[in-house]
Amino acid sequence: MDTLRKPLVALALAGALIGAATITQADWRSLLDRFLQGETAESVAESALSNSDIVAGLKEALASGVETSVNTLGRTDGFLADELVRIAMPESLQSVAQLARQTGQGQYVDEFETTLNRAAEKAVPEASGILGDAIRAMSVTDAKAILNGPDNAATAYFRKTSEARLAEKFLPIVQQATGQVGVTSAYKSLVGQAGGLLSGFMNTDSLDLDKYVTNQAMDGLFKYIAIQEQQIRENPTARTTDLLKKVFSSTEQ
Repeated sequence: MDTLRKPLVALALAGALIGAATITQADWRSLLDRFLQGETAESVAESALSNSDIVAGLKEALASGVETSVNTLGRTDGFLADELVRIAMPESLQSVAQLARQTGQGQYVDEFETTLNRAAEKAVPEASGILGDAIRAMSVTDAKAILNGPDNAATAYFRKTSEARLAEKFLPIVQQATGQVGVTSAYKSLVGQAGGLLSGFMNTDSLDLDKYVTNQAMDGLFKYIAIQEQQIRENPTARTTDLLKKVFSSTEQ
């Protein structure tokens, strides 16, 4: 290619890339450098479109998985009626619960556990905005790592980028929910008063009911996101758009 024509084609290629794909400035420079070093305009443009497809496809898949997970769990009985994520009595209180049932006080145990699950159900809808931010912040590198990674790569990405913010958002909602119910509120007051005495016999962190529910709520949410991720990876019928089919089928070739 002569010295006059190549810069003109490069400019045309740059315009096509800008119009055809959403790529970062670093990506744009890299693609242009490849063209100037001798690659054809077609191969460079194809690469740019591929990067754009990967990011768009992954974002679409993750947004769908998040929406499904939040809608499934963030409703009445989303946790309580689902054995996969149902929040049980904390392990530190299992013996107390067993004794209560043996002495005819099982209804209090049931009420206690219902409160824990209702608190998680109220907290989970707050995850939509936080996980949406994580999706929007995803880079080409992130998307490729997820696409070519293990079956839980997207779920791990969410844990890494969002878990701290989720805990911060969930905790006050859980605190409010558990503080409004008689049995659970009484338990929290008892632990607060007896914490100093109990600390000599057991790890009082295990008695922090609100942290326990917050962690269980996040675990349940990530568990459902992982299920959605695996379905899209393994089940072609779960890829509901042409873009999802195109991006995920590329990993099977």
